[in-house]
Amino acid sequence: MSKIRVLQTDCDPQLAEDRTLPYTSYIVCYLIEGTPHYDIVTSSKNVDIFDHYWDRYKQDLQWYKQTEGRISPKLWQDPNKPQAKVTKGK
Repeated sequence: MSKIRVLQTDCDPQLAEDRTLPYTSYIVCYLIEGTPHYDIVTSSKNVDIFDHYWDRYKQDLQWYKQTEGRISPKLWQDPNKPQAKVTKGK
């Protein structure tokens, strides 16, 4: 079982230049019917990313490299995650 988290699926590769991503994030390039597709993923282990995409795409996995992310994974907050409501105590 892979321990990766997909942040963006089939996205524009320019999104990998976002410095607000965690520094453990990678952009992955793979082919579907000869057309390149890009995902942005994060994982604590680089090998988990490779294993996940190799199991799915085999020889159609082209490359993956680290994004321009600079934020610590512990401090990074996913902008797509719904925020918890803050209740005020009386």
